[in-house]
Amino acid sequence: MENFLRRGGLEVPEPLRRLLQGDADLWLRVEEFQEGTTLVVRTDAPGVDPEEDVDITVSDDTLHIDVRREENKDDKDKTGYRSEVRYGDHSRSISLPRGVSQDGILATYTDGVIEIRIQLPEQFPTPGPKVHVSRPGSQGPHQSPEAPENYVT
Repeated sequence: MENFLRRGGLEVPEPLRRLLQGDADLWLRVEEFQEGTTLVVRTDAPGVDPEEDVDITVSDDTLHIDVRREENKDDKDKTGYRSEVRYGDHSRSISLPRGVSQDGILATYTDGVIEIRIQLPEQFPTPGPKVHVSRPGSQGPHQSPEAPENYVT
């Protein structure tokens, strides 16, 4: 898209150029993986104060990460100013397995990277017994000798 805009000789304002290039999203990109019984979530957040500009919460089995990065207004008045840095409010929500305790979550900020380590429950909830589903006109509501105990029609 950038080459198209350059070849066309169009002067496109920066916010519109970013939108056209698919770079206007306000969500955080994350890296997520499991180490044993720990879920690790990382996101880049350079140049922020982790105590003032980062909010991490857990509600309804969902991890919420909110990061604010403010632009230095003094720099905009300088000659030749150009910025490709993302400023503003950025967020991300990540579904967690049931049973995660907020006490088992540790967040650190090192070299511009937020790392969240989430202790997973020892056993994930197991589904209950399987319920048989029948078609209308098949066997009635009674159990046949071969039907399991939890047979439902």
